Amino acid sequence: MSRTFDDLVAEADAVDVSGWDFSWLEGRATEERPSWGYRRLMGERLAAASAGLDVQTGGGEVLAGAATYPPTMVATESWPPNIAKATALLHPRGVEVVADPDEPPLPFADGAFDLVTSRHPATVWWGEIARVLRPGGTYFAQHVGPETVFELIEFFLGPLPDELRRKRHPDEEAAEARAAGLDVVDVRTERLRMEFFDVGAVVYFLRKVIWTVPGFTVDAYRERLRDLHGLIEAEGPFVAHSCRTLIEARKPLTQRS
Repeated sequence: MSRTFDDLVAEADAVDVSGWDFSWLEGRATEERPSWGYRRLMGERLAAASAGLDVQTGGGEVLAGAATYPPTMVATESWPPNIAKATALLHPRGVEVVADPDEPPLPFADGAFDLVTSRHPATVWWGEIARVLRPGGTYFAQHVGPETVFELIEFFLGPLPDELRRKRHPDEEAAEARAAGLDVVDVRTERLRMEFFDVGAVVYFLRKVIWTVPGFTVDAYRERLRDLHGLIEAEGPFVAHSCRTLIEARKPLTQRS
C-alpha cells in the first residue's frame, strides 16, 4: 500500500540528517556515480603522501574509506554535528579533526601538506589551498559541478538566472586554480541521473544538502511538496541530474616570477 503524503513527510522531517551518509535513501532514491571512483583514487594518493589535509570532511565518512593515511593526517569541518561524527570516526585511526569556519585563512602553516583532498566542498578557497601546499604538492578533489539538481531546485524556486548555470563550471574552477598559482593536471566532468521515488526522499535530501533550496523547511514548502507527491504518484520517480567534476592541481616546485 502506498503511504500518505503526511506520513512520508513527517518521517523524513524527523530523521537525523547530520553527517554525510545517505544510506537512509536506499530504495527511495538513486544517483549514478562518476566513472572515475574518487574514493579509490583518493586512497591511492593518501597512501603515498607524507602529510595530508581533507578539507570540509563532513562526518568523515569518505575519508574513513581510505585504507592507509600518511604519518600526518588532518581533516577540517565547520558544522558542529559533523565535527562530532568525524571525530568519533577518525580519531581512533589517528586523524586530527579541526573545527574550522570554512573561510580564510586555513589554520595551518604555509607549505604544511603535500596533499590536500576534498569531496564536494561547499566553497573552494584556491589561494589558501595553494598556500598550505608544499612545492610539488597536490590538490585532489571531487567537486559538485554546474546545474546540479536544477530540475529539483526550479521545481521549488522557479526558473533560475543564466549566471547561476555557469556557477562552479569546471573551466572557471580551473582558471581560478591557475590564478592561485597551481598547475591543473586533470579535469573531468560527468552528468549523472538521479531519481527520487517518494516525496520523503526529497524532504530528506533538501534537509541534508541545505544549499539546494536555501532556507528549506517542510512548513515553508508544504504545498509545493504536496504537488510533488501528486506528480510522483501519477508519473513515477522525479528525475534530476547531478554534475561532478574531478580536479587535480599541483603546486609548482619553483615559484613563478
